[in-house]
Amino acid sequence: MASLGALGRALSHRDAQIFFGASLTSWTGLWVHRIGVTWLAWEMTHSAFWVGMVAFCDLAPAVLFSPIAGAIADRMDRVKLTMLSQTAIGLQACAVAGLLIAGLLSIEVLLVLEVVSGIAASFAQPARQSLMPGLVPRNDLPAAVACNSLCFNVARFLGPAIAGPVVALYGVAPAVLINAAAYFLATASMPFLRVDPAARRGHAPETSILGEAVAGFRYAGNHPGIGPLLLFAAVTSVMMRGVQEVLPPFVERVFQRGADGLAMLTACIGVGALLSGLWVASRGKVEGTTRLAVLAVAGQACATLAFISTGYFPLGLLAGALMGAAGSINGISIQTLVQNAADPGMRGRVLAMWGMITRACPAVGALLLGGAGEAFGLRLPTMVFAILTLGAFVWGWRMLPHMARVLESRAAIRMGEAHHITFGAQAPVAQRRTFRLSAEDVAFIDAEVQAGRYDSGGEVVRAGLAALRAEQAQRPRAAE
Repeated sequence: MASLGALGRALSHRDAQIFFGASLTSWTGLWVHRIGVTWLAWEMTHSAFWVGMVAFCDLAPAVLFSPIAGAIADRMDRVKLTMLSQTAIGLQACAVAGLLIAGLLSIEVLLVLEVVSGIAASFAQPARQSLMPGLVPRNDLPAAVACNSLCFNVARFLGPAIAGPVVALYGVAPAVLINAAAYFLATASMPFLRVDPAARRGHAPETSILGEAVAGFRYAGNHPGIGPLLLFAAVTSVMMRGVQEVLPPFVERVFQRGADGLAMLTACIGVGALLSGLWVASRGKVEGTTRLAVLAVAGQACATLAFISTGYFPLGLLAGALMGAAGSINGISIQTLVQNAADPGMRGRVLAMWGMITRACPAVGALLLGGAGEAFGLRLPTMVFAILTLGAFVWGWRMLPHMARVLESRAAIRMGEAHHITFGAQAPVAQRRTFRLSAEDVAFIDAEVQAGRYDSGGEVVRAGLAALRAEQAQRPRAAE
């Protein structure tokens, strides 16, 4: 593990090994399921619109349920919430397979069941991701976030590699049952995790679930770094991620290939994402991460233009790998920044918003692209989306210095710790003395508070600043 640097340190912890092993297992099943049901929808309808609808029904529930799920994840046992939601996903897969075997599965029923899966996933995502800071030391958190994304992208390679031959030889039902088994196994591993209590459970209820969800939106919207970053991610995800959700029409209409071609293309996207994810994980630092997040969007748009401009399948595979690489860099970078900068008391809600973006925005993009593809063909709408993405990149590049200053600043990150330390006065005084802030750090935080930012809980922020000032005042005395 030591030879892997920051990634090796993150993986050296027992609980991280269990967590990421379960993630790899469940996400491999997820990708087997996705390949199976999207191909099933294509075989049922031969319509890009209905394939887009399947993706939409799986991903769109995040719009309604992610804010509520994030608020619940911030007030209850996150391990138990993860287990309940993952069990629901496994049961949904069993229902799809059972109805398909019985010959009772129509496209309408499939859409309803994908909505059920999407709702369950909306609860699993913030609960599970919020556990990571409780599994590894804070210095290893960037590498842990990158490792989490690596697991997803390894699964994006393994899943299609399994799904292709399974669907071709045995049909869709066995592929979906693989997903059910994977999620049940991942759920069974959760009780073995030893999670830091502060990360396992957020805080005591302060108001209603809806009130806390609204507070989460207000916190993210008012945050000078998280707000612009999530807006940038949402806009670009609508325009770029939809392509990867409606691959079957591209495979058959543009490249004249079948299920084997779909598996190969999805696997190439996963390989590109895996290699770039390994590179990001090896960095093991936050500095420069905002720049990576913004530049990766431009790379994704250019790779998509190359993908849609050719009918030569090997070139399409290469472009797909570049799309996956750029998307992985963007996703890992954004999640790292959010995990580092968010107030621990708000982390579940902020990660739920990130989950909403990664699920709902591609769903909207898939629906728009599928509908436009039926009317104008696939090439023209995809090209328009890629050009619009380059326009969004220009805006992101202009915002880059401000976002990087807030999201990558050590003082900004420590401010999140200060919120946690002072929230409810639950931490001992000795824990407060673990802060090591320079005078410039405190001045930065003071300026941010005076400007009305970082105010996720009124007095909590001011109490955090007071604790930091007290520590600064005591340090010279300790030296004497």
